[in-house]
Amino acid sequence: MQTNEIVILCTVPNEVVAENIARMLVENKIAACVNIVPNLVSIYSWKGQVCRDSELLCIIKSKAELFEKIETAIKSVHPYEIPEIIALPIIKGHAPYISWIYDVTI
Repeated sequence: MQTNEIVILCTVPNEVVAENIARMLVENKIAACVNIVPNLVSIYSWKGQVCRDSELLCIIKSKAELFEKIETAIKSVHPYEIPEIIALPIIKGHAPYISWIYDVTI
């Protein structure tokens, strides 16, 4: 079953930011669900240095057509200068779950 749904990955610095983003997206019906995964370690290059930080990962399920609204919403509250906001297509999915994404989003 080919779908037009996406999973968006967004790292955040702490639980408060994660919950604010998750609630905003779900309450505004632009995401069906946001999972918050704690205890990530991110190693990345930033401004010429290799950095290591503890982060959380928001896994956001939605429709591809809502990506820009989600991106704008996240950027409006995210504390990072350049937040990670990347979308991956859902290639296949359990039909009732995919239908549910449509039922609870705009």
